[in-house]
Amino acid sequence: MAQQIRPGTAEELREVVAWAAAEETPLEILGAGSKRTFGRAVEAETEVALGGLAGIDLYEPAELVMSAKAGTPIAEIDARLAENHQQLAFDPPDYGVLLGGAAGRGTIGGVIACNLSGPRRIKAGAARDHFLGVQAVTGRGDLIKSGGRVVKNVTGYDLCKLFAGSFGTLVAMTEVTFKVLPAAEHETTLLLRARTRDAGFMALRTAMNSAGDVAGAAYLPAAAAGRSAVSAVAAVGADLAALRLEGPAPSVRERAERLQALLKADGELDELAPTESATLWREIRDVALLPPTIPLWRVSAPPAVGAPLLDALERVLRLAWLADWAGGLLWLAVDDAADAGAAEIRRALLEPGGHATLIRGSAELRAAVPVFQPQGAALARLSARVKDSFDPKRILNRGRMYAEA
Repeated sequence: MAQQIRPGTAEELREVVAWAAAEETPLEILGAGSKRTFGRAVEAETEVALGGLAGIDLYEPAELVMSAKAGTPIAEIDARLAENHQQLAFDPPDYGVLLGGAAGRGTIGGVIACNLSGPRRIKAGAARDHFLGVQAVTGRGDLIKSGGRVVKNVTGYDLCKLFAGSFGTLVAMTEVTFKVLPAAEHETTLLLRARTRDAGFMALRTAMNSAGDVAGAAYLPAAAAGRSAVSAVAAVGADLAALRLEGPAPSVRERAERLQALLKADGELDELAPTESATLWREIRDVALLPPTIPLWRVSAPPAVGAPLLDALERVLRLAWLADWAGGLLWLAVDDAADAGAAEIRRALLEPGGHATLIRGSAELRAAVPVFQPQGAALARLSARVKDSFDPKRILNRGRMYAEA
């Protein structure tokens, strides 16, 4: 049984990591553990749970900035921001249920460490784009700080961007500072019953290239739409292209009318009420519209190749899928291949470019196939040099992203 250590302060965490570095003892760095099965299994028998490092240290609504301990639940941050009608604009998803656990357990440190962003990314950017400052412990046992409370405080190399998406393999974050933004006053979603799949994907890109200021652009095949809790979506029985609009009510109304006029030749259009719209985009954000147990891939590619890529993969794999980011993000559930379709998916990405990440799979599958997109030789050497700088003994989340040499 793994030993668990639960530090209550940054200094206690520094002492733990310094001991581990001296003893060359690998550590598994956890927040609440809600994303523990996202990535390869960590090669460590000692868990360091950062749930004791929790709480909001700074919140200045007028300055649109917040600082919180890394173990602070996203739910606590959302509740505090809602008091001032503000939000985390990068729309962090909740992968708890997706990964076989409970909803609402994710932490701010875990979201940033995995660089998770939801449907609003196409408008507001990724988690790393909102990450302003960090306090962390390196694999050498050093306590470091980087960044500040505003973007202009950052000079030289911005380490925040390096740590976002490193999955705890470079540092163990103790405190993070991030930008927040006003929440939308009003929202609606236009639903287009496209005549063909190609027409639906084209409609998403047309809307994104318009003056509609779209805050979400997803394509739901009929099977995915049928799983929605929104009756106006589930009852359609056809593929749907969904476009979210946010802002002051008069602006949303005007932009919705313009988009309806722009897209009316592409198919029938319906509109969701604000509460229905919010529910649908939570379902899309948390990938709740796909089968709950099948191995699941997250594929990022140029939006223009989304539909052709699906056509190619459906010829060789049995898929359940949905598309976000105007076709630039494909969620693929594959249940009929020994490698969960890894070889076929990555082969299909060779020409257009992109990357595929195995989000959900058994421990055996995650050990057998590369969970993250394999790195080229030059990038692998660069990654190794970066790792040497922060964690030369390879004690932080060893093997989480790639097998250690």
